[in-house]
Amino acid sequence: MKRSLDGWTIALGLGALGNIANGLWMLADPRGWFHGIPAAVPDFGPLNEHFVRDIGSTFVTLGAALLWAALVPALRVPMLAVVTLFSVLHALVHVVDTVRGLVGPAHWGIDFPAVYLPALLLVTLTAALWRSRRLHDPRASR
Repeated sequence: MKRSLDGWTIALGLGALGNIANGLWMLADPRGWFHGIPAAVPDFGPLNEHFVRDIGSTFVTLGAALLWAALVPALRVPMLAVVTLFSVLHALVHVVDTVRGLVGPAHWGIDFPAVYLPALLLVTLTAALWRSRRLHDPRASR
């Protein structure tokens, strides 16, 4: 069966590649990731290579979920919802840590492109995909 390449397949596939690449970098070179990613990660505390690898495992898993969603349209909403949940919780952790002063107010801007913006985009995409499924597939609301 020939599969068409729609916008969702492309977007989810690109998200999968980004998450998997980030996760593999974290797993393979936690010290390089910690000091090399342009997100001021050291501001949150000293390097813990084990913890960086733990989170790298999470990003590879999120990437696998997005890849699965890209390849199996019926699973897009639940897979994207799981990835969105992680992203929103991750953003909330950053909000709390910034509000309580663990890092300075500059982190609102530093964290925006890689933490807050992805969470906002994922919430928007998940809602749009869920609405689209409900409109086009009456069985999807069950």
